[in-house]
Amino acid sequence: MTSMVHDIDNLFRRQLESWPLLARGMKGLAESTTRPVRVGWFDVFVRHIPHRIASATAAVDRESVLKRPCFLCAENLDPEEEGIVFNADFTIYCNPFPIVDRHLSIVHREHRPQRISGQLGSMLDLARALPGFFVIYNGPECGASAPDHMHFQAGSRDLFPIEKDTMNVREPAVTGYERNVLLFRGSDRLQLIDEMHFAIDVLASVTGKKPEPMINIAAFHDPIAGFTVFMFPRGKHRPHVFYTGELTVSPGAIDLCGIVVVPLGKDFGRISGEDIAAIFREVTLPDDQFREVADNLERVR
Repeated sequence: MTSMVHDIDNLFRRQLESWPLLARGMKGLAESTTRPVRVGWFDVFVRHIPHRIASATAAVDRESVLKRPCFLCAENLDPEEEGIVFNADFTIYCNPFPIVDRHLSIVHREHRPQRISGQLGSMLDLARALPGFFVIYNGPECGASAPDHMHFQAGSRDLFPIEKDTMNVREPAVTGYERNVLLFRGSDRLQLIDEMHFAIDVLASVTGKKPEPMINIAAFHDPIAGFTVFMFPRGKHRPHVFYTGELTVSPGAIDLCGIVVVPLGKDFGRISGEDIAAIFREVTLPDDQFREVADNLERVR
């Protein structure tokens, strides 16, 4: 066990005793229900977690965000909440509304917008410092409930379906997967950062979304194989069924990696593989734009 993981395990032990909000969240996760749903040739795991309702339905428009205090700023944290310093910019906290085991929030110490530019190195460094974890970035219009404050999340890879689903894929575009996703692998940190920046620039050009295209990113590190990064270009924030009330599903990076969170019990039993495939296809980048981006990446590899 690395020093950082050891420190995080100790942090969870202390915080479970001293921070009631985390204790309730961990109890909620322990009582959550998960079932596999077959989508084509792969499984997606639907997880009913009632305490995620606030995050799933959060108003993230500029006006709503400006009306509330930033819940990630140090001065607004619960007095019982502790953190662990990571590099010069970030602090690691236990996430009190967990989706997976050892769910972490990694928060920039300055109040600055959620934007990945200049932060890819920190994301890869986190992945390397946390073996057995995945690290995610939700863009400000793609699942981040705090679009006004730069942060990552991380969690245990004990359940991380996309890792198994793509283990034999080497091309930049994962095909036949009901969601459009770009794949990056390698041990050279700087080269990987350059490739990801290039992909983000191409996405911004193709979609016209600047300064940052709509994206979710997930990454993990293996001591032998190096880094694996999944980049999900987005076409929409939330699917049509969210707005009609048919299904309260608002996908972020963890959902797109194969753990679909449903906070309402009425949705848990009835959401189908066809529903999930349709939601994935709707919120990720349309096929024609995705193919243009993937072709550009293939040409420079």
